[in-house]
Amino acid sequence: MTTETILLVGHGSREKSGNDEIFAFAEQWRQRQPGWTIEVCFIEFSEITMSEGLRRAATGSQRVIVVPLILNAAGHVKMDIPQAIDAARLKFPQVQFLYAPHLSACDHLLSIVKRRLKSAMQVLDMPDPTTTGVVLLGRGSSDRQANGEMAKMARWVMEETDHELVDLAFTGITYPRLEKAVQRQSLLGMTQVVVLPYYLFNGTLVERIKRQVENLKTQYPSIRFTSTDYFGFEHEIFELLEQRVNELKRGAPEALMPCDGCKFREFAVEHGLGGHHHDDAVLHSHDHEHPHAHPHPHDHAHPHSGVPA
Repeated sequence: MTTETILLVGHGSREKSGNDEIFAFAEQWRQRQPGWTIEVCFIEFSEITMSEGLRRAATGSQRVIVVPLILNAAGHVKMDIPQAIDAARLKFPQVQFLYAPHLSACDHLLSIVKRRLKSAMQVLDMPDPTTTGVVLLGRGSSDRQANGEMAKMARWVMEETDHELVDLAFTGITYPRLEKAVQRQSLLGMTQVVVLPYYLFNGTLVERIKRQVENLKTQYPSIRFTSTDYFGFEHEIFELLEQRVNELKRGAPEALMPCDGCKFREFAVEHGLGGHHHDDAVLHSHDHEHPHAHPHPHDHAHPHSGVPA
């Protein structure tokens, strides 16, 4: 029997290459940590659903550490994954399930963003950063805390670079959108614009961003545009996940995802206000242009059980 299995949870994409990249990421992680047993599953757009991934991880294991490979905490992180874990706890009562926090806005990700920005400035032949606008472009959420993490990252970029204009935009669900942010930067006299997609892997939205940037080049011929790549296989992502896992192994209370066992999430589920119910028989497909109802904003601190002894 395996003492412990790590379950890496990706979002999932209609773009097959995006899911393939997560499998490749997991394989690289196995090579970095040959002593770890690592499985992969997806929240949607894959036959390897959360329940299937949890079943595979729990079979023959004493403990499963669920690690979301997700940037910001919205409905999937706060509702869908915990619900799937709850169901797995009922199916496998002999197995301990621990839920690690999502990646979140942190120094690891800031390092990637700053490196991407520096590379983009080299592509633009190192123009004056005070006349080069930056747009941090995220997925967008109906969850204010998820959008707030993006806003925090945008502010950090401004604090740690010489760029005087760092705007935040979203590809969907909330506003402003990319074209509005570029319009503002044009009116403020920016002669170059760097678009920084805040995404982990390829997908339909990443492809959409590429088309949008090409359209903006035509719409604003006097502005030079460049767009950076998604984060992918940067070493900081691996290091951050390893930090999450090792904190749980040590039993650090702050290492547990706050919504694992959250009473307010249980209230939401009981009253039909929870996240998605992903049916294993049907691949879940939607564009996320609807809110994840959440009756409690999670601005509080509340205790949670389940810290390993």
